[in-house]
Amino acid sequence: MVELACIKPKDLGYAAELWTHAALAKHVHAHCEEAGHPSLSRLGSGTVSKILAANQVQPHRIEYYLERRDPEFDTKRAAVIAIYQEVELLRAVGAGDVAVISYDEKPGIQALQNLAPDLPPVPGRHRAQGRDHQYKRHGTVSLLAGIDLVDGMAHGIGRDRHRSREFVEFLTTLDQHYPPDTHIRVVLDNHAAHGSRETMAYLATRPGRFEFIFTPKHGSWLNLVEAFFAKMARTMLRGIRVQSKAELKSRIEMWLLELNEDPVVFRWKHGLDALAMAASV
Repeated sequence: MVELACIKPKDLGYAAELWTHAALAKHVHAHCEEAGHPSLSRLGSGTVSKILAANQVQPHRIEYYLERRDPEFDTKRAAVIAIYQEVELLRAVGAGDVAVISYDEKPGIQALQNLAPDLPPVPGRHRAQGRDHQYKRHGTVSLLAGIDLVDGMAHGIGRDRHRSREFVEFLTTLDQHYPPDTHIRVVLDNHAAHGSRETMAYLATRPGRFEFIFTPKHGSWLNLVEAFFAKMARTMLRGIRVQSKAELKSRIEMWLLELNEDPVVFRWKHGLDALAMAASV
């Protein structure tokens, strides 16, 4: 039974991709005698459930994983973690002439407009905001954002797209924000715009100004800005309604200004101690 549950039903000639307990029981009923187990002809789905639970097998479920497709995954991961270790030192002794930015894009932020006004809570009657279920779509906005890992400042621009042109525009905002002698290190993923001809042409006009540290392929979880985006999704973007994409961009920029009134430093801790020990050997 357990061995059968570890085989996809489609590999046995069925249309389904995953087993149900009832389908497993039905298959056993049809094939138990030829397999030499006639006693299983009355096997019930409840018994199937117990057998699978005892062997910790759940063939009706899918758990996703990320296959390593980058042969340099470990090397690139170590480089990113080393940057985070350096950030800890910069916080302790002062950043000086170095800035470290964790950067990514958040595409597909929906600009949704209510077709009926929201209703405020009414004490004793309605605990929550009232909202009609219908809305109008105005398209989506992409946020290109980076967080300074030393001082917590958030930098971002909201645009309709996130091509090389917009990425260069973001780099320009960093260039204008930091003193001319500051070396800007950027942790980012392998999006095509980050190494495009247009981006390289811009970097050539600012020699020594920027340094890119790329996360491994399928390693964006190493980038601290993802925690920033998660915070944004559960706070500022939660339930947001706007009249236009322009309003959505404006409110995103307002939120960034509010954050920068009291910046929060995002910190990476996993693996730093092990890296420090390895460096001391």
